[in-house]
Amino acid sequence: MSEKLARLFTAVFLLGGMAAIGIAWWSGQSNAIILHARMPEKGGWMPADLTVEAGKPLHLRLTSDDVVHSFAIGQSDFPVVDVMPGEMTEVTLRLDKPGTYTFYCTRWCGPNHWRMRGTITVTGDGVAEPVTQPLYVQLGLDIDAPHEAQVIPPEKPSAQIGAKLNLDLSTYQSTGYYRSHNPGEVWQDLRGDPDFTSYSDQQLWDAVAFIWSSNTTPEALAKAEQLYAQNCAACHGGSGRGDGVFSGELAYLPEDAHKATSGHEVIDPTDFADPHHMLSISPAALQGKIIRGGMGSGMPMWGVIFTEEQTWSLVSYLYTFQFEEDR
Repeated sequence: MSEKLARLFTAVFLLGGMAAIGIAWWSGQSNAIILHARMPEKGGWMPADLTVEAGKPLHLRLTSDDVVHSFAIGQSDFPVVDVMPGEMTEVTLRLDKPGTYTFYCTRWCGPNHWRMRGTITVTGDGVAEPVTQPLYVQLGLDIDAPHEAQVIPPEKPSAQIGAKLNLDLSTYQSTGYYRSHNPGEVWQDLRGDPDFTSYSDQQLWDAVAFIWSSNTTPEALAKAEQLYAQNCAACHGGSGRGDGVFSGELAYLPEDAHKATSGHEVIDPTDFADPHHMLSISPAALQGKIIRGGMGSGMPMWGVIFTEEQTWSLVSYLYTFQFEEDR
């Protein structure tokens, strides 16, 4: 009799456990938010604004209504998740710090791809990440002001040759000086330095390239190259010349958009290989354009996507279209 009771107890226990698991699974399914991905022209993410308490799980069921998309969260280590047409992909997020997080798609589907963004508002009593002003604001820079280099190097400057000059560039290599001066200004300062009067113009341009190279690392440039390929090359092109696959798909824009000069109209993608442009903009101003965006110029705002470290690495990488790097 006792053996039968034991078997009955075991059976009831197992059935109860399975029922509990099933209820928990069903509860999770019923609480999940179905997040639809569509091309930007058809609505983008729906819904685009989500809210969750800090530390509480956020269950999502991701699906695409047209082409293959993906789901990623800016400034986080959350892995990119592919979102397939007609399929449901389940993910669970747990964000511990209050604040606003941006989710976005990493798969390019057209020139408006970058508009596929949404927000997750995390509420709670925890401490949010402190917000500091970007360097271009601290320096009072007008990043929309037109600029053009007054002096162009005879040849493409080489960081490797600049290093072999063995010049004392300690004053010019500091992070603060480097970030607040454009390459043309640094060259002018070197040209006016009495210690360097015996060096040619090209040699001092090589020294400028070395100063830029010394403010990054090969590892940082390699990571930035990947970021650029994934997020920038479609418009700016793999060679940085503004000839990416989507650069010509601006027919819906005003015919004279490329003539815009105020910084507030849609314009052609920047040519990073143009020395007149790149040698006249400082790293601080260039980072400002990356994190703030073009204010209607068609340049997306990446400050909510990339970390500060990533933006500075991208800045360093963009100058490699001007300087020969020893990588």
